[in-house]
Amino acid sequence: MNKSYSEIEKILDYKFKDIELLNEALTHSSIKKNNKKKRIFNYERLEFLGDRILGFIISDLIFKKFQNFQEGELSILFQKYTNAKFLSNVAKSLDLNKFVNVQKGDSLEKKDSIMSDLIESIIAAIYIDSNLDNARLFILDKIFNNLKIKDAINKHPKTLLQEYSLKYFKMTPVYSVEEKSGPDHEPEFKVSVSINSQNYADGVGSSTQKAEENAAKNLLKKMEFKN
Repeated sequence: MNKSYSEIEKILDYKFKDIELLNEALTHSSIKKNNKKKRIFNYERLEFLGDRILGFIISDLIFKKFQNFQEGELSILFQKYTNAKFLSNVAKSLDLNKFVNVQKGDSLEKKDSIMSDLIESIIAAIYIDSNLDNARLFILDKIFNNLKIKDAINKHPKTLLQEYSLKYFKMTPVYSVEEKSGPDHEPEFKVSVSINSQNYADGVGSSTQKAEENAAKNLLKKMEFKN
């Protein structure tokens, strides 16, 4: 790692009182000490705490900003701001991949899982070094309002569900119209969507498209993005 703490602190807009916390937050577990008796700290413990802090603050931010959103819509938006790919893009937009301390030769700094963990470990380091307010400022400025990252709210629920289904089940969701009711000028459709026998949900709407969208939202909420 080309380590310049002042450069990193400038990127983060935060100056550490305990610089060892920043060093720990940037150190991957692949780094080993030559002296095996000497313990080397890595970011895994910080990432555990940072994940919880990020979840709480993002929940608070979207709950207050999107006051007309229902629970399912909030869950979808929460996932987009906390999933590994999005957080990895945040890390790369801040050029943090240049500073992470990893074993040479493995290109670990290019992996989304490591880059997302890095963001969470930094959040925890800022919190421990100061307070929750500074951690919130970092999340607000660098994640929630990051102009370099495509708005997390843009993706349609059906697109999100398809991405999730392909990634974890290697198949696309199946939609089917179960029922149509109401007069012709004001119909209501009931649509089911399934990935497999364990993951399925229904949705209703004034058109098949709207019913499919609601079914996708309901299934995303039901599965709670267990990724």
